[in-house]
Amino acid sequence: MTKHIKTIDQLGDEMIIPHPPSRIISLVPSQTELLFDLGAAGTVVGVTKFCVHPKEARAKTIIGGTKKFNFDRIHDLSPSLIIGNKEENYLQGIAELRKHYPVWMSDIATLDDAIAMIMAIGEIVDKSGPAGRLVSHIKRRFISYPGNKRGTALYFIWQDPYMVAGKGTFIDEMLRYAGFENAVGDLARYPELTVEQVRSLDPRHIFLSSEPYPFRAKHLDEFKETFPGTHISLVDGEYFSWYGSRLVSAMDYFESLSF
Repeated sequence: MTKHIKTIDQLGDEMIIPHPPSRIISLVPSQTELLFDLGAAGTVVGVTKFCVHPKEARAKTIIGGTKKFNFDRIHDLSPSLIIGNKEENYLQGIAELRKHYPVWMSDIATLDDAIAMIMAIGEIVDKSGPAGRLVSHIKRRFISYPGNKRGTALYFIWQDPYMVAGKGTFIDEMLRYAGFENAVGDLARYPELTVEQVRSLDPRHIFLSSEPYPFRAKHLDEFKETFPGTHISLVDGEYFSWYGSRLVSAMDYFESLSF
């Protein structure tokens, strides 16, 4: 007889799920990577096209993107649990999935939120031990963060229009741990900025993230010309925005940044 447990996700929604679930669809790249790193790869039957880590995840059935699901493919997989995220997935799609399956949603803006998510998913997939060890490692690396000692920064996530990570985001939290003060002021979430607004904020650093907009070396000259006197750098967005097991190496990446 299949065992079931009651669980509450980070949106406060309660659900009954098999324990452990045998057929999981992950709708979030960082949480897909986490499932594999916890040793639950065998239970993952579906992922999004953006779930590229680890490489073994690419062998799973692709159910669409994070903002557009292939419902027929999901139904064919008959998942016993779907794992998503409030920010990365679209709420209409999640609402439709919840008519048919338990959907556990994360909602992450802080390191504490990420740690709580890791522990919760560890319990759900019967990998509490590996989750606890992972969290201990993450806490050891983050406990001695440098504070805001490296100047102000704007973190660009989009090109046209210019969009940056503002207050109340996980990226804002990671900037702080990396030693930077977010120059965006009191603007929350992901505000659009004009060239004049960026200049008035006068950041010491501008970071061009590798995701969701794929900033590349070709964009550096454009930004350097538009914002002379500011340090312009390409950064790996996975270390600033992925809130699963990648946090283990995030501080190493932050410390490696040099200007």
